[in-house]
Amino acid sequence: MTILVAVRGWKPDHWIHALREVAPDRSVVLPGDDFDSSSVRYALVWKPEPGYLKTFEKLEVIFSLGAGVDHLTTDPDLPDLPVVRIVDPDLTGRMTEWVVLNVLLHHRRHAHYAAAQTSCSWKPLRQWAAGAVRVGIMGLGELGRDAARALLALGFNVSGWSRTEKRMEGVDCFHGREGLAPFLARTDILVSLLPLTAETENLIDRSVIDALAKDGPLGGPVILNAGRGRSLVEADLLDALNDGRLRGASLDVFATEPLPPESPLWGAPNLFMTPHVAAESDPVALSRYVLGEIVAYEAGQPLRHLVDRGKGY
Repeated sequence: MTILVAVRGWKPDHWIHALREVAPDRSVVLPGDDFDSSSVRYALVWKPEPGYLKTFEKLEVIFSLGAGVDHLTTDPDLPDLPVVRIVDPDLTGRMTEWVVLNVLLHHRRHAHYAAAQTSCSWKPLRQWAAGAVRVGIMGLGELGRDAARALLALGFNVSGWSRTEKRMEGVDCFHGREGLAPFLARTDILVSLLPLTAETENLIDRSVIDALAKDGPLGGPVILNAGRGRSLVEADLLDALNDGRLRGASLDVFATEPLPPESPLWGAPNLFMTPHVAAESDPVALSRYVLGEIVAYEAGQPLRHLVDRGKGY
């Protein structure tokens, strides 16, 4: 049975090599290769051309090579087949690293010290204990919960917000529209790990920014976004950074990627940016995960981490 790897924006060589190494008895192909399309049973994809997957009449399972699946759910011709999200300790750990790094960058006032270093200035600032800083995580799925555990271990005061009710030891959990305002009001550093759905698109706008806590020790609220770029209204973020309503921000995802050179975000004050690498997929680790799911599926076991198309994640 053939495994198709269809990715845009990534070099597929590492994926092909990794899959052939862990599954030497299976055919692994790329679009454009000479192969029988009716032999394809599984597709590993990232941003495939809209309508492309429906051309494989014997396709059985689609694997999304990334934490999000909006690149698939927005395809009007996506076949009515199981779509599996990648949930792997390697990917989850990488996202948690990014979240912890950027929470600490703002908590420890790194922008100030980096600027002071360039001018050879010795300018110490007061350092608050982690427990004085309230971190609010939007999205309490696998990624959000792991990040919350790491931040709790460092002593931060952590809360979470999700669309539906969730419970987590040590975390004050809020949910739904009615829970959003009290969640924001007790948040100094907002971390968005939300998937992109109709409900989350443009959710973090001026009203959300202005509802964040203003009485925290950092001198103003901070926003981190490593979920999906279109969950955040970039113009509203930029205005808030420029006029001081936001103390700082860190972004790994953007509405348009790559971020255009003319974007004013490049020059925004107190903004740290990374080019969508917070939870970069590792071909070897994820190939093992995918093969494990395929073997279990062929043995009659249910697929894990299936996407609910109604929810969009």
